[in-house]
Amino acid sequence: MSASTQPAIDGWFATDGSGAPYLIGAKCHQCGTYVFPPRANNCPNPACDGDELAQVPLSRRGTLWSYTENRYPPPAPYPAPDPFEPFAIAAVELADEGMIVLGKVVEGTLAADLKVGMEMELATMPLYVDDDGVERIVHAWRPVTSQRGPAK
Repeated sequence: MSASTQPAIDGWFATDGSGAPYLIGAKCHQCGTYVFPPRANNCPNPACDGDELAQVPLSRRGTLWSYTENRYPPPAPYPAPDPFEPFAIAAVELADEGMIVLGKVVEGTLAADLKVGMEMELATMPLYVDDDGVERIVHAWRPVTSQRGPAK
């Protein structure tokens, strides 16, 4: 990411040496439960009293668990492009961790392009440009390229 491009929320994702994005999660030292967004303590597993979580990279791919399409701009103070364009939101079950992570779907992909069970991969996309001219980006999901063709 350049100085003119920064995450909309710090600490939720990063890029590796090749520039590929990955989510940053947390894993409980005691029971192995994963959580996103990351945090340093308070294991979310009700059967665990662990209070120390380590930051870990999460899977870049997963299976589309559910999705919806947002057809209305968000209310203030949330930024919305003008004119507003509908966008899809995906709930993706991560391949290795088995947890579900929500995120926007990349621009140009709407609900009609999605199908529960399809493979998705992590990407990033612009969310807005702040008052200082910095483009703020977020993690997003996109269908895996081999599945972008017509449904079989």
